[in-house]
Order: sequence, then C-alpha cells, then structure tokens
Amino acid sequence: MSSNFDQLSPDAQALGTARDFADEFIDVLKKQRAMQHFSRQELTLLAEYMDCFGVRRNSTVIHEGDEGDFLAILVTGAAQIVKTRDGRDTVVRELTPGELFGEMSMIDGERRVANCITSEPSDFAVLSHQNLNNMLADHPRLGNKFLLMLLGLTAARLRQALHVEPPLQSTVIPCI
Repeated sequence: MSSNFDQLSPDAQALGTARDFADEFIDVLKKQRAMQHFSRQELTLLAEYMDCFGVRRNSTVIHEGDEGDFLAILVTGAAQIVKTRDGRDTVVRELTPGELFGEMSMIDGERRVANCITSEPSDFAVLSHQNLNNMLADHPRLGNKFLLMLLGLTAARLRQALHVEPPLQSTVIPCI
C-alpha cells in the first residue's frame, strides 16, 4: 500500500483498490457536488489510484498532530471530524458517504489539524500523495481536474469556516 492509512488504524483491513468497488465508489462520488463534473470514465480511472480499507466502529483513522500523506473518501459508513481544544473534543463535521477529508495535509505536508473517528463500521478509499503524483504524471488532465476540485472544495470550506456566504453558482469550477 502506498499510504500509511493502515498503520494509523491497526484494525484497518486492506480491501484492494477502489477499482475493485468501482460501481459503489462512483455512485457515492456522483452524489457529491464537487464531483459532478467528473465523468464515469474519469472516476473509474481515479479509482485505480486509490486503495480501499475497511475499519471498525470507533476507530481513529486520522490523528490530530500526525503527519499526513493521504486524503480519504468515506465510501460506506459514517465518521466524525473531531477537534481537541483545551482537552475537550468538539465534533467539527459529520461525514457521510462520498465526502473526502485529509486533503490539506496530503497537499502541504503539514500536520493533521483534527481527528477522524468512525461512528460505525466504514470503508474508505485512500489517495496517497505519491499516487496523486503518479496520476498527474500518467493522466495530467485528470490530475489537474482533481486538484482544481480540491481547490474549490477547500475554498468552499474556508468560506463556511469564515461564515462568508458562497456565491449562488457552484463553488467548483468545471474543468477542461
């Protein structure tokens, strides 16, 4: 495996690539606003670069303060993004299938800013920094489209965090 996802969550079970679960993977992603501009063919190709893991309930799959080299997409189950401040845990976001997380650390190499804890048995598709680079080299158009999607998603989350209303149009720019 090309990420450290399975090392962070010792009970993680490697399931193969997302391509092995292409229909389910594509179905959950197509429901996400940020992924609507990707064709089925593009999502199938993206799936080739992602490894899948199954994780039990109450598993911490990302640890606040750890270095990160991957992002993950929740494919099945449910999870929470939890921030610890002054010894108290605060749920920042409830994740549902199709949502991705961990992108900031994968891109900038900085430490994780929150925990991700499963609230029920869950499956994740994981894209490592190395596999993102491989995708950019092998399929530059898809890789750039994916990066632009991440940029749009990050901008939308920043606007939400700053309580700035997003424009009425989609915050994700369609790519070439």
